Amino acid sequence: MFTGIVEATGRLHARTITGNAGKLVIHSALASALHVSDSIAINGTCLTVEAIDLDANLLSFHTLAETLAMTNLGAVGINRLVNLERPLQLGDRLGGHLVMGHVDGTARIRDLRHEQDDIVFEYELPSALKPNIIHKGSIAIDGISLTVADLSADSFTVHIIPYSWEHTNMAESKVGEAVNLEMDMVGKYVLRREQLLADGWQG
Repeated sequence: MFTGIVEATGRLHARTITGNAGKLVIHSALASALHVSDSIAINGTCLTVEAIDLDANLLSFHTLAETLAMTNLGAVGINRLVNLERPLQLGDRLGGHLVMGHVDGTARIRDLRHEQDDIVFEYELPSALKPNIIHKGSIAIDGISLTVADLSADSFTVHIIPYSWEHTNMAESKVGEAVNLEMDMVGKYVLRREQLLADGWQG
């Protein structure tokens, strides 16, 4: 379980795909705080640390090729920034919202503009994810806990403060690039219950 508060960033050092498996290698100073078998969210995708090279600050992760295909981790360019967050511990403050590290889908950046001190991102809204998003609701974008500022039939926007811009991968974002989306977990459970009731479930 994560909170969507990015703890550190890293840079994609290498990515290899062999058959149905892949390997990611991330360069980050956070390597010294991690251990083999630890979970960590990379751009909001929960993965397990497979190996650590402390001399080079490199973290290695085994992943399915399907994971690389279904998230933006298969498309992020070498040496590009990625967001990192260690799991929430019992007793920690929940600074963002509950994030599972299970990406629901990807969406492309439609627009990126500055409005006074804010940076405004507009993203396409995949049809399959429309039922899981509400105006002023929470959403995780590349693992960052954000609030939906505006919502239309086929897009939504979020406003980013300068601190988030400077301390996440958003500073390197470009229009047309894909980001990982995880919709609010509470909303997904509510929607599931409504679907079951519509199907005649009486539990």
